[in-house]
Amino acid sequence: MNPGKELLFLALGGSGEIGMNVNLYGCDGKWLMVDLGMTFADPYYPGIDLVFADLEFIEERLKDLVGVVLTHGHEDHIGAVPYFAQELGVPLYATPFTAKLIHAKLTEAGIDKTTELNVIPNEGAFSLGPFDIRYVPLAHSIAEGNALVIDTPYGRVFHTGDWKLDDEPRVGIPATEEELTAIGDEGVLALVCDSTNVFNPKPSGSEGAVRAGLFEAIEPLKGRRVVVTTFASNVARLQTLAEVAEATGRQLCVAGRSLDRIIAVAQASGYLQDFPDTISMDEAMDLPRGQVMIVATGGQGEARAALARIAGDQHPIKLERGDVVLFSSRQIPGNEIAIGRIQNALVAKGIELVTDRQSMIHVSGHPGRPELVSLYEWIRPQMLVPVHGEMRHMAEQARLGKAEGIPKTIVQKNGDLIRLAPNGPHKLTEVRNGRLVLDGDIIAPADGEAMGARRRLGLNGLVTVALAVTREGKLASPAQVASVGLPLDEDMNDFVIEAESDAAEAVRTLKGDRKRDRVAIAEAVRLAVRRTAQRWSGKKPVVQVLLREA
Repeated sequence: MNPGKELLFLALGGSGEIGMNVNLYGCDGKWLMVDLGMTFADPYYPGIDLVFADLEFIEERLKDLVGVVLTHGHEDHIGAVPYFAQELGVPLYATPFTAKLIHAKLTEAGIDKTTELNVIPNEGAFSLGPFDIRYVPLAHSIAEGNALVIDTPYGRVFHTGDWKLDDEPRVGIPATEEELTAIGDEGVLALVCDSTNVFNPKPSGSEGAVRAGLFEAIEPLKGRRVVVTTFASNVARLQTLAEVAEATGRQLCVAGRSLDRIIAVAQASGYLQDFPDTISMDEAMDLPRGQVMIVATGGQGEARAALARIAGDQHPIKLERGDVVLFSSRQIPGNEIAIGRIQNALVAKGIELVTDRQSMIHVSGHPGRPELVSLYEWIRPQMLVPVHGEMRHMAEQARLGKAEGIPKTIVQKNGDLIRLAPNGPHKLTEVRNGRLVLDGDIIAPADGEAMGARRRLGLNGLVTVALAVTREGKLASPAQVASVGLPLDEDMNDFVIEAESDAAEAVRTLKGDRKRDRVAIAEAVRLAVRRTAQRWSGKKPVVQVLLREA
């Protein structure tokens, strides 16, 4: 597993899934980590908010890890930093805007003084062991989206990060076609490329077009209160919304702490310099309805975000029949139900909704097929390694790259150790990989007993049986049964009576040594009560036996 005179690639997260990006490059005995992200939990992980890649592979090789390089500031690329930076114990590298976001996370975690965070100028270059690294700015839905040019003794890698092409990016100046072609002219061994939007037959679109679309959607809404929800991290969109507010004669109000934080970090990094002074939520409510635009968090259905609280009448911002909410964002897969719940609540109040399906009010931050083809033509890699996508996305990008003349492609997944050079690409082996969850204050295995038990409880409910047994194996008092989560309602009392009787019968019918074996008694009672529950409910609940000796 130690990289020799070769160039290796290993994804621990972000390959075979969208989110949780963690990539490793190995060369001359050293490892380089690119991004350290997380993802948000789905109902498969009850009670969990955050999910991380399991870093066991690299944690066993920390003496050979030279650093962590962050491409940009989205949570699926930097969100795990405050949870693992101290344990990894290596320097972090980021451009100024991303570094400020990371520093805030480190400060909140109380490890800013003990974690080395290096701020690299935009388009800056530096070296870590056998890796020479240069930031290349690309457009994305956040300030300072970057690709990385990684030069090694065995070839050059162009690692795209998240990207798109945009002639009117509004914030930042991405690399030009000429600059990217010059990188290709120098020779690129491997293009490690974002696959998220590969099925989109059209370009992702320009932020400049969104400005026109938002103006066209909002300008006719005279006398109506307008709320726009978007990704807080999309600094370009915030700039666009400020301009649209001014153009439509509306004052700007911001609702959501993450928006306040991003605006402050952006301004400290030199962006949003002409962003207007915002008004408070109380001031917004005092203005005539047609003179205010509220920008709110919560477009992905987050229960505690501003939009959900507005929809539930639990927020200082109040909407009435005829007001309008614009969703200037796309639905992240998995969030459809949560978003639909909020949208239905708004519509029930007579509020009009506008989404990107009805109007040009959002564009993706990831490349469609024409943009991928353009990058292939400029970079001209010897091989293509799709990342940042589900298997169907990565396999499709591999097909596209091959059709467009890239000589070699490889579809890998988390845990596949790939040799890029020499004589690559090919898979050497699979290494242990997996997921960790943040459960309260504890980071635990996602496939551990706690998560399995929690899923079983959620699916089937819980029955507890308390009983006291003498040393001779006789009941000292009647068994007591209680249930949580069984759909019995008015039949519950009858079920409990029968379950208590069946538990007692299970104890009485034990023979020989089993009659005095505490493990055997508990198991007999557990099975008897579970059979009772299944007869009454059709469910097989978790049955917990609390046995004491009388």
